[in-house]
Amino acid sequence: MAQLTLNLVQGSITFNFSTDSAKALKLEIDQLMQCLKTVAANAASGGRPQPQKSMEYRQAGEVFLEVFCNPNIYPSPFAAKVLLTVRDERIRLTTEAELTRLIEDLGQYLEQVA
Repeated sequence: MAQLTLNLVQGSITFNFSTDSAKALKLEIDQLMQCLKTVAANAASGGRPQPQKSMEYRQAGEVFLEVFCNPNIYPSPFAAKVLLTVRDERIRLTTEAELTRLIEDLGQYLEQVA
């Protein structure tokens, strides 16, 4: 199991993360990006917004990871932020992270383990 480093607005966090979990998270983020693009397209065309489903990813293992994002509150995918919770039996970290940075970090992890 390799270590995933997530860069936050201030600082970073590194923890063990499986390749399968990383691939599942990437699929969730890909769906979230489609929702964000739909919201942005509706806003640009002046059309009535169609509410999109929030992304809630949870992975329980050595470390519990939860990633949450409501695509309906961001004007574009580049402005989107996610709420991250990382915890184990000794510590719990809940913070906000930029979606674009999370995508980059996950991409680097998947390249590293490939």
